[in-house]
Amino acid sequence: MPFLPLDFDLTSLPVWTVTPEGLAARLDELGGSVAAFARACGFEATAGALIVVPDAEGGIAGALFGLGRRGDPARTPFLPGRLATLLPPGDWHIDGPLEDETLAALAFGLEAYRFGRYRDAPQRAVRLRLPISVDRNRLGATIEAVWLARDLINTPANDLGPAELANAIQAVFMAAGGQVREIVGDDLRDGFPLVHAVGHGSDRAPRLIDATWGRTDRPKVTLVGKGVVFDSGGLDIKSDAGMLLMKKDMGGAASALALAAMILAADLPVRLRLIVPAVENAVSGRAYRPGDVVASRKGPTVEIGNTDAEGRLVLADALALADEEAPALLIDLATLTGAARVALGPDLPPFYTADDELAQAIAEASVRVFDPLWRMPLWPAYRSMLDSKIADTNNVATGGFAGSILAALFLQRFVEAAESWVHVDVYGWTPAARPGRPEGGEAQAIRALFEVIAARHPKPAGVPTEPLPDAV
Repeated sequence: MPFLPLDFDLTSLPVWTVTPEGLAARLDELGGSVAAFARACGFEATAGALIVVPDAEGGIAGALFGLGRRGDPARTPFLPGRLATLLPPGDWHIDGPLEDETLAALAFGLEAYRFGRYRDAPQRAVRLRLPISVDRNRLGATIEAVWLARDLINTPANDLGPAELANAIQAVFMAAGGQVREIVGDDLRDGFPLVHAVGHGSDRAPRLIDATWGRTDRPKVTLVGKGVVFDSGGLDIKSDAGMLLMKKDMGGAASALALAAMILAADLPVRLRLIVPAVENAVSGRAYRPGDVVASRKGPTVEIGNTDAEGRLVLADALALADEEAPALLIDLATLTGAARVALGPDLPPFYTADDELAQAIAEASVRVFDPLWRMPLWPAYRSMLDSKIADTNNVATGGFAGSILAALFLQRFVEAAESWVHVDVYGWTPAARPGRPEGGEAQAIRALFEVIAARHPKPAGVPTEPLPDAV
């Protein structure tokens, strides 16, 4: 596991948390030079404010950290994550009230992330002593999974093609004793024609990665992730600005792999399957064209109304494969539509499901673990907007309305046998840094989804989990 800046057994300095409402009483409680220094500095305990308090010998006595006023939108469970970048080097512990100790520790670990593949990005020598209430194994597995997804999303397409994405999946599943098979290049033509059509325009062969783990008699949980390693838009080419972040178009696959890694680390009693169609949507003489009609694995023919709506095409074949074994739960994650960002912004992914009980569980989990999601409707009246005059369906509508809903409705056509299906339209990117979420690639929705899966399929009591290595 990468450097984990959290542990139990640390000789540490205190970070005294305080709110503006409780500042006077807190300073009276601390007293002496701490209170005098804070008052002399005019410390007001606004959200994220920090002062380091010296001791009599010129060293550090501790630090005061502001949590902000009640109702301040900056006062979130992730706010203590800022300590990972604000505190001076050393070992620290939090002394004072927190909204959620586990989420505070998680935010600290997520804030400590560095992407150092192309330049030196040394880990800051700041560590946090964990309270005994925190499950370090689960916390560490979550941090490791999110860091994995961020590394994959942040890696540019020249170093992360379909083969490299397949290698990352293989590394995770093989380490856990799972199995991975791949269908590559022209071998996709018959069984996965939509994946083949989208990926055929690139010199890097498309592939379908199918990874499994766990006993076959366990409940089947299947994850599908959109693995478009770069999306030029195809012949309906994007603008230069539109292509700038398209290395993140495999963010659904990265997030699905991260969620799979969390399930594997927790050793949940499920039959786990991860399916990723990995392609590059490129421009060439072999690229598929607007107006083409392509068959799907499931059977319905698809008229290509726009080659830049490629994600739903590769997902359609992957979902059809997943659906064939009627899993108990089928989840797909995809950086699918700009319409989702217009509707809900970059931080709030919409999700779609026809299962009301499951939707309620996801919504509650998203609030509980501070991993926001918002349910959107599978509005059946809009299905006709995808009608084609020459094929069973079009991949886009002619109007500009309800883009995220239409994409979900398109995918729903390829899922029939699964007991429950959820589609999540993620952004996969943090455009402006905030506590626990550095700017760059991000694994969205996976912590909330893991909570739901773990609640549905709890690990039997008394079964040991391999401990994580100590922090270094």
